[in-house]
Amino acid sequence: MKIEQRLEALGIALTVPMAGPGQYGKRYGKMKPFVLSGRVLHLSGHSPGMENGLVRYPGRLGADVSIEEGYLAARHTGINCISTIKRAIGDLDRVTAIVSSINFVACTPDFFEHYKVTNGMTDLFDEVFGPDIGLGARATYGAPSLSDNYCFETSLIVEIDGPAP
Repeated sequence: MKIEQRLEALGIALTVPMAGPGQYGKRYGKMKPFVLSGRVLHLSGHSPGMENGLVRYPGRLGADVSIEEGYLAARHTGINCISTIKRAIGDLDRVTAIVSSINFVACTPDFFEHYKVTNGMTDLFDEVFGPDIGLGARATYGAPSLSDNYCFETSLIVEIDGPAP
């Protein structure tokens, strides 16, 4: 089954990446949303994004955000990542591996279940790409705060089947 068909079967709609072509611009500083180098696609920091102009799941785990909400925030972040991957390479079936992710959970100092939050994203990648492609290495760190009061952010490295045509 093609990845886009699997997304449809799972009821997952891709998002429209917030940034246009080129750099993100002034809001978060000058950077590209992704860089494609040969067979390796690097995604800049991605978050759950906004809904109706408001941050999805704002706050910190251990204070104002539950583990279940954090899981959903990570899942939304994964959908945003898949949307950027599609924008970068055109065909999601070109993905050969989710190589690794570096994840940040905004949390209180006494919150110790970061992995339960990040599972929202990695469970999604497993569902969409299957375990051989969708499960990669990962690390998750607690942070006192993240930009715009997001509770989750990731940076992703993806392998594809070859350079862009």
